[in-house]
Amino acid sequence: MTSKKSLLLCTCDKSQGFNSEALHAVAGAEQVVAVDQLCGNDMKVAAEHLGASNDVLIACGQQAALFERLAEDIHAEIQHVAPLHTIDIRDRAGWSSADANPKRLEAKQAALVAAAQLPGPTAPAKSIQSNGVCCIVGPTEQAIRMAGLVQDELGVTCVVNDAGPIHLPSAAYDVAKGQLTSAYGALGNFKLEFAGLQTLHPAGRGELGYTPAQTTARSECDVFIDLRGGAPAFPSHEKRNGYFWADPNKAGELERIALTAREMVGEFEKTVFFRLEESLCAHSRANKPGCTRCLDVCPTEAIFSAGDHIQIDSDICAGCGSCAAVCPTSAVTMNETPYEAIVKVMDVMAKTYREQTHESPRLAFHTLGAGSEAITYLARYDDGLADDLIPLGLEHVDRIGHAEIMAAFGAGYAEVLILADNELDRRALAAEVELAQAMLKGTHNSPSRVRVIDAIELSAPGDNAGRVSEPVLLVGGRRDITRVTATAMAEKVDEPIPLPKGAPYGAIEIDSDKCTLCLACVSLCPTGALGDHPDRPEVQFTENACVQCGICDSTCPETAITLKPQLDLSKAALSPRALHGEEPFECIQCGKPFGVASTINRIVAKLENQHWMYTKSDNVQLIKMCDDCRVKAQFHGDTAPMAGAARPRVRTSDDYRDN
Repeated sequence: MTSKKSLLLCTCDKSQGFNSEALHAVAGAEQVVAVDQLCGNDMKVAAEHLGASNDVLIACGQQAALFERLAEDIHAEIQHVAPLHTIDIRDRAGWSSADANPKRLEAKQAALVAAAQLPGPTAPAKSIQSNGVCCIVGPTEQAIRMAGLVQDELGVTCVVNDAGPIHLPSAAYDVAKGQLTSAYGALGNFKLEFAGLQTLHPAGRGELGYTPAQTTARSECDVFIDLRGGAPAFPSHEKRNGYFWADPNKAGELERIALTAREMVGEFEKTVFFRLEESLCAHSRANKPGCTRCLDVCPTEAIFSAGDHIQIDSDICAGCGSCAAVCPTSAVTMNETPYEAIVKVMDVMAKTYREQTHESPRLAFHTLGAGSEAITYLARYDDGLADDLIPLGLEHVDRIGHAEIMAAFGAGYAEVLILADNELDRRALAAEVELAQAMLKGTHNSPSRVRVIDAIELSAPGDNAGRVSEPVLLVGGRRDITRVTATAMAEKVDEPIPLPKGAPYGAIEIDSDKCTLCLACVSLCPTGALGDHPDRPEVQFTENACVQCGICDSTCPETAITLKPQLDLSKAALSPRALHGEEPFECIQCGKPFGVASTINRIVAKLENQHWMYTKSDNVQLIKMCDDCRVKAQFHGDTAPMAGAARPRVRTSDDYRDN
């Protein structure tokens, strides 16, 4: 058995074309085979290569499941495991409008195949145990009906919220009555709180009754079915594992939920989507509030404050990546879609396309779910994607922030489009898109080249007449690449670009009339953007390190600090500069500089002959002394307030011998 890599291409019954040589080169395959019906008459070709090759790449996304089953059957028979990879180059490139440029389509296909050769990042996983303890909350009739649907697989407790009758008690599940007041958790670990909870009293004849109400009661369960019909217990409830919400009056809803809920028993594998570096978090310092960007955007409320930093509940996190998109310090990064991996994919696709067309492509971010379905529909029933538009699929477009957008321009894309699945996606993207557009206002590029779009706009042709910018070296983190890209595209680097309020770039301004140079802001700055001078009272500021967290503003006792969001691309932003400083006061005894001259003089003016301790005495001179000289003056001066009696002469043996 020879060791080789095969690339299998299919014209899909002669409905698409491709450049076999170009795809051969970017795939790094030893052999390329092109057929017309790989999933039909030519399936034997796929079978031969799956049995003979050590690595097979099939350029067909629609029939991926079919080829995976074929590979399993072949490998089970010959006791050989060959990796199989599939990629869609038809819907995303091959099928386009009749007047599309074939050269662009072939270049786009090559770009997609080249990106498929990159190793995918891996994310760790954790185990979640569900014992099948289920709590159903809602009206009596619907809750009891749901209990009957799942009682054989789940241990059910119904908490009804109305006065509906329960005609016959059942030993298969428990019933209580109360109002849900709060809920927290996810599959395997829900914590619910109820008000006025009454348990069912099953004894006696006639109508069933309830025990006296408890003021508050708490319960834990593995599966939570919410049939109240109002607002869900959790925001973005569809992303909460183990939580089922539905309108109980909608036909078929209970049966639909029951089908899935019954399977929520056993051990499940949950991906840990994020990585948190607490030392980089600028959330708070010394109980002074700072950055709350991730807390503000998290759709599932998986993030909470934990003192100087935030914490993320991995059970609740749905992996949308919105926190990583807005984190200014990269304290939160994603395991499945790290920034570096996204940048690498964008760079490889743009480079491959540019080498074959000498033009700048456009980029379209979309979700792997609804976004991919929209692209497939456009390709089959409409004009498909524009010939210069390269799609990049992610689990959630919330993952896209200004840094990803700017990196795309740095890679050489002429336009960046984001396909939103719904209005929630649009709202989640709004702030980051606005920030990227603001950065582009100070460049040769137009802010309109970053847009959130609907599916129909994917077919619209682009304008590649002028390149936005030459590709830059995409090395470093989010802030590094953003700065390098913006600098390469900027019209003037010596004028800061104004940014919207809340942007993670900017300067701070200090009111010199208010500032006392206490340096509280310096001591609490989490990024080191604020510093002091080693030899004199002075606040220094390095703008490139500032993330506009606001801790300095909330810390300043004199309210002398103002945040100024902007992007300074000049070299001056990379070095410390003085914001405010004064001459130190020199000790009247030893001449050593200490304190701030204006502060010392202000204190002396307020106390001298105004306070009884500083009237008709030399005590005011103590204020003008450094720490060492002040102590000496208080204990050893002729008029020192804490001076003791004169020390007696030391007696020696000679004194006694003379006597």
